[in-house]
Amino acid sequence: MFFSLTELEHHPIHFDVSYRPGEVQFPDEFKQNGDLKVAGTAELLRNTLGEIRLRGHVTAGIEAVCDRCLEPAHLPVDGDFDLFYRPAVKAGGHGEVHLEEGEIDLSFYEGDGVELREAIREHVLLSLPMRAFCRADCRGLCPVCGNNRNDRECGCAAVKTDPRLDALKQIR
Repeated sequence: MFFSLTELEHHPIHFDVSYRPGEVQFPDEFKQNGDLKVAGTAELLRNTLGEIRLRGHVTAGIEAVCDRCLEPAHLPVDGDFDLFYRPAVKAGGHGEVHLEEGEIDLSFYEGDGVELREAIREHVLLSLPMRAFCRADCRGLCPVCGNNRNDRECGCAAVKTDPRLDALKQIR
């Protein structure tokens, strides 16, 4: 769904959209489970130079690999969003653009408007935790035999020293 400036100048646009898995492109390490549902309003803010506000609610089920045991980790996304977009400024030969303090939370768009799919994709990715765990108390893999310690104890003795440091023991 595309929100054009021309249409937003006349009235806010209300949306209620579902994206099936594969319709929103996530990085390979994330997999969408079920529909990604988005509902809300897009509006052109008055007395601005084309600033668009998207606000509403998103729900999605994202799956990743657990960072401790390599099993699937379910990462539900269920929350409100309030996003602001301003037209991108053409930089005159410089790679950097100075932002004022209030502009830190802004995103920028090029062209005649904002694509909802890309805005929600970015919001969902930023909503995900930095580390994915299958459960809060995940015990991970055994560093000796590679057994998943959530399933069963392996009985391996915990190796507390790094064998690369054995030469330092002889210095005493």
